[in-house]
Amino acid sequence: KKIQIDLVPGAAPVARAPYRLAPSEMKELTEQLKELSDKGFIKPSSSPWGAPVLFV
Repeated sequence: KKIQIDLVPGAAPVARAPYRLAPSEMKELTEQLKELSDKGFIKPSSSPWGAPVLFV
């Protein structure tokens, strides 16, 4: 299923630099992303829009 979000005409993509993660946080992030991908909840994207990851 393809998803499309209609943007305001002329809107420029916003991308923020990633936060620095400790090696243990990067390991946890990698594991969580793999699990979510394996379950089909997320998939790779090549979107120019992006936001940093923030653990809570």
